[in-house]
Amino acid sequence: MIRRSFLTVLAFAAALPFTAWAQEPLKVVATTGMIADAARQVGGDQVDVKGLMGPGVDPHAYRQTRSDIVAMTRADLVLWHGLYLEAQMEGFFEDLSRKRNVVAVAEGIDKSKLRAHDDYADKYDPHVWMSPTLWADVVAQVQNALTEARPEAADTFAQNAKAHLAELEALTTYADQVLATVPESNRMLVTAHDAFGYFGASYGYEVMGIQGISTQSEAGLNRIGELVDTLVDRQISAVFVESSVSDRSMRALIEGAAAKGHNVMIGGELYSDAMGEPGTYEGTYVGMLDHNITSIARALGAEAPARGMNGKLSAGF
Repeated sequence: MIRRSFLTVLAFAAALPFTAWAQEPLKVVATTGMIADAARQVGGDQVDVKGLMGPGVDPHAYRQTRSDIVAMTRADLVLWHGLYLEAQMEGFFEDLSRKRNVVAVAEGIDKSKLRAHDDYADKYDPHVWMSPTLWADVVAQVQNALTEARPEAADTFAQNAKAHLAELEALTTYADQVLATVPESNRMLVTAHDAFGYFGASYGYEVMGIQGISTQSEAGLNRIGELVDTLVDRQISAVFVESSVSDRSMRALIEGAAAKGHNVMIGGELYSDAMGEPGTYEGTYVGMLDHNITSIARALGAEAPARGMNGKLSAGF
C-alpha cells in the first residue's frame, strides 16, 4: 500500500508542468515605483517585486513603516535609489545592509553626469529618472543586482534588460522629436519643485521650481514673487503641478500673476517623484515619462499626439 501511494505521488508530480518545479521568484523590495518597475521589467517572472512608495508619495519625506521593515528584512534583495533621495531612510539602509542584500541603484551612475544638489555641496540631484538616458544606467544597475542575487538567471535578465533599454531608446527619440517642436520662446518649465533639471538639460528647456531639489526646502514669498515677475515679463502662459507635491504654492503663483494682469493656466499635472496608478500605462516608467513629455509639449505649443508615443495614455489632452 505504501509503495502504491508513493508511485501515485510520483505519477502526479511527473504530470505537473515544469514551472511547478521551478525556483521560487526572488523576493525584491524597491523603494520607489520607478525602481520597482525596472526590477519587474528586467526580472520578469523570476522576481516578485514589492514597491514601498505608491502614487502621490513623496520620497524626500518618506519614512519606513513597520510593514515596510518586515518586508525588507524578509526580502532576498532590497533596491533603493540613493543620491540622498530617501534621506529619512539612509540610516536604516546602512544598518540593513549588514544583514541583507541591499543596493542603492543610482549610486553607480558616473558622477560627472549628475547635477549638483542646490542645498548640499557634497550631494547630487537625485531625479535621474527624468532622463531616459540616465535611467538606462539605473536599469543596468538593477540588472547587475538581480544577476548577483540569482546568477543562474543571468541570460534571462540580460534579454529582458535589452528589450527594456530598447523601449527607453524609443522614448528618447519621441521626446527629442516632440519637444523640439515647442517654440523656443516657450521652452520654460515652471513646476512645484526642482525635479526636472535633468529633463531640461536633456531637451534644452529652462526649468524653474518654486521649491528646491528637495520638497523639504521652503518656498518663500520672495521666491514666489521672483517667479511671478518672470512669468509676467516673459509672458509664460502655462505652469505645471506635480502629482506628489501640494499645488498650494503653484496656485499662489497663478494668483500673483493674475494680480499683475497676466493669465497663467495649469498646463497639466506631471509625475515628478512617483508614477501613476498601478495597472495603468502611466503606472510604468515609460508611461510616466510619455505622459510628462506629451503634457509639456502640448501645453507649451507643440503638436504632440494626444495619446502619446504609444497611443496608450489614459486620456487625451
